[in-house]
Amino acid sequence: MFLIYLIPEVVLAYLIGSIPSAVWVGRIFYGVDVRDHGSGNAGATNVIRVLGYKAGIPVLLFDVFKGWLSVQIASWIGVPGFLPEQVEYIRIMLAFAAVLGHVFPVFAGFKGGKGVGTIAGAGIALYPFAVLIVLGVFIIVLTVSRYVSLSSIISALLFPVVVILVLGERHPGLMVLALVIAIFIPLTHRKNISRLIRGDEKKFDFRRKKDSDAKL
Repeated sequence: MFLIYLIPEVVLAYLIGSIPSAVWVGRIFYGVDVRDHGSGNAGATNVIRVLGYKAGIPVLLFDVFKGWLSVQIASWIGVPGFLPEQVEYIRIMLAFAAVLGHVFPVFAGFKGGKGVGTIAGAGIALYPFAVLIVLGVFIIVLTVSRYVSLSSIISALLFPVVVILVLGERHPGLMVLALVIAIFIPLTHRKNISRLIRGDEKKFDFRRKKDSDAKL
C-alpha cells in the first residue's frame, strides 16, 4: 500500500529536480544555451560566468530550493504506516531523486549540472546545522582560492566529518548519505580535478558583469 504514496513522491521529486533553471533562464532571457558556453555545465556557477549575477543568483536560489522542496514532499504528503525514523529514509530517497533529476533532467535532454546547489538544498532539509558549517568552509576556500570546484570538493569531503564526528549524527541513513555526498561531488568534478592539477581550472571572477558583457 505504501508504494501508492512512495512511487509518486519519488517521481515528483525527480521531476522537480529536472527543472533546468540554468538552461531555461539562458534560453528565455538571453537566447543562449549556457551548456554551449563556459564550462558547458548547466549550473549556477556557469550561468554567473557566462551571463552574470543577475541571471546566476536566481538560478542558484532555485536549484537550492528544488532540493529542499523535494525532501519536504514526504513530510507534506506523508507515507502512511511508517515510523518517523523510517520516514527519514523516504526523505533520503527523495533527495537522491531530486539530485538525479538535476544531473539528468528529463526536460533538458538529460544533460544537466553537477548537482551541488540541489544537494545543498536537500542538505538544508536533512542536515541544517551541518550545511551551515560546511557553507562557511565553502566561502572561506572560495575567497582564498577563487576556485568554485575546489571549494565544492573540499566542502563535500568535510561534510561527513561534520555530520558524524562533529554533530554526532547516528541515523544510519543520514550517515551513509553524508558519505555518499563526499564521494559523489568529487566524482562529478573529475574534469575539474584534472584541470586543477594541470593548473588550467578557471578562477571565479567576483566582479559583477555588466549586462552588455553578459549577453553573447
